[in-house]
Amino acid sequence: MLALDARLRGTSRLPSFATAERGAGALELATLALIGAVAAALTNLADFHWGIPGSSIVQTILPMALGFALVPRRGAGSVMGLSAVATSALMRLGGAHLAGVGALTSLALCGPFLDLALGRARGGPWLYGAFVLAGAATNACAFLVRAAAKWLGMRGIGGGMGRRALAEWLPQAIWTYALAGVLAGLVSAALWFQFRERGTPADDAAP
Repeated sequence: MLALDARLRGTSRLPSFATAERGAGALELATLALIGAVAAALTNLADFHWGIPGSSIVQTILPMALGFALVPRRGAGSVMGLSAVATSALMRLGGAHLAGVGALTSLALCGPFLDLALGRARGGPWLYGAFVLAGAATNACAFLVRAAAKWLGMRGIGGGMGRRALAEWLPQAIWTYALAGVLAGLVSAALWFQFRERGTPADDAAP
C-alpha cells in the first residue's frame, strides 16, 4: 500500500513529491487528502452547466489524475477517494446541498478504480488506456446508480431523481455517460502524463 510506482513517476509531467520507495510521507498524504477534498468541492459545489449526463466525472478524475502525477504511489486513488467521501459527509453535515447520486458515486469510486486500472498498466499507451478504463468503469457505475434512483423514484439524496423522467433521460444518458468517462480519462492522462516514459530507448535515440 502506497509503494512508489516508478512507471507513474517516470511519465508524470510534474515533479513528484515521492522520495522513499516505501511509505508515503506527511507531505504526500496531505497532498492526496487535499486533492480528494478539492474533487469533492468541485463535484458538490461547482456548477459548470455542462448540460450533459455523466459529465461530472470531469470534476472528479482530473484532480485525482493530478494527485497521481504528484504522488505516484499505489493506492493513492483510495486515499483521495476516502478524503473526497469524508469531505462530502462534512459538507452535508454543514448544510451544503450535495451533487446527485450519480456524481457522488463517481466521486467515491473513481480513486479505487484508478488504483485497480493503473496497477496493471505497463506505461506508455497502457497507462493512457488505464485512465480511459477507469473513467469508463466509474461512469458505468454512476449511470447504473442514477438510473436505479430514477426508476425507484428516490428523492432527497442530493437530488437523486433529477428533473427528467427515466424514459426521457435514458436514451441520451446511456451513451453520454460512456463517452464522458472515456474522454475524461483520456484528457486526464494526456494532461498530467507523458505518452512515453522518460529515458526510454526511443527517447534516447531521438535527435
